Amino acid sequence: MELTKIARNVHSLLLSKEENRIALLSDIHWDNPKCDRKMLKSHLEYCKENDIPIFINGDFFCLMQGKYDPRRNKKDILPEHNKANYIDAVIEDAVEYWSPYAHLLTVIGYGNHETAIIKNLETDPLQRFVDLLNYTNKTNVQTGGYGGWLVLRYLYYESTILSKNIKYFHGSGGGGIVTKGAINLTRALEMYENMDVFIMGHIHENASRNDVRETMEYNTGKRSYEYLHKPIHLAITGSYKEEYQDGAFGWHVERGAPVKPVGGRILMLHGTRDRIDGKQNYELLIDSCKFPL
Repeated sequence: MELTKIARNVHSLLLSKEENRIALLSDIHWDNPKCDRKMLKSHLEYCKENDIPIFINGDFFCLMQGKYDPRRNKKDILPEHNKANYIDAVIEDAVEYWSPYAHLLTVIGYGNHETAIIKNLETDPLQRFVDLLNYTNKTNVQTGGYGGWLVLRYLYYESTILSKNIKYFHGSGGGGIVTKGAINLTRALEMYENMDVFIMGHIHENASRNDVRETMEYNTGKRSYEYLHKPIHLAITGSYKEEYQDGAFGWHVERGAPVKPVGGRILMLHGTRDRIDGKQNYELLIDSCKFPL
């Protein structure tokens, strides 16, 4: 794969034909004791064994145990992070944990947990992590934005490159117990143009759907306009922090939130070619699924 930074929150990712999948993760909350490290490790090893690039859409860290944070609780900090240099301890430990997968990481976007640290402690934990990870492993991991674009380019056939535009946004609001984020996806359709894929996290759901829009495009070969159906894949990626536990206590339980699905998704690419009216036609099909059990 080849990652290029176009703007601070716009990146281009070129994949080979063999790299026909990309893992979509978010809301890992890696330093939280409730992060399901066993499942996370399993998914990261799956990516490593199958050479699957990884995109992370915010809330990589949790970082709620600093002095400024009214949510801090002694039981919600890992022993190895319970130090005077709390933020430093988390970042350094994260670099060690993620180094075996550094070559697979592409772009890591910001979530509300990272932006809260910037606001309250005037330091950027995500950029510090990425800088130290790259220095340690000689890699090219990039930070993105709270929202941004990833231009996915796929080397399908010889010199033929097919592309799709992924719009990512970490997310907002609490998500609905009944709608489970479906309204957020519909809002995205009204807010953004020229996207082929939309992904968000934040509400700790895990689902996808496919919408289709009627469009008109000018075909230079035919020198005429064509009536087309444009598919748009929309996905919500789950969290790796399982907050409900046994349902006895905790902020998640007390606010009436249900058990949430744990884990990310895998975006699958499939290039096709056929001949229409004597002209070679290429298309890149996209769908996503949860990690295999």
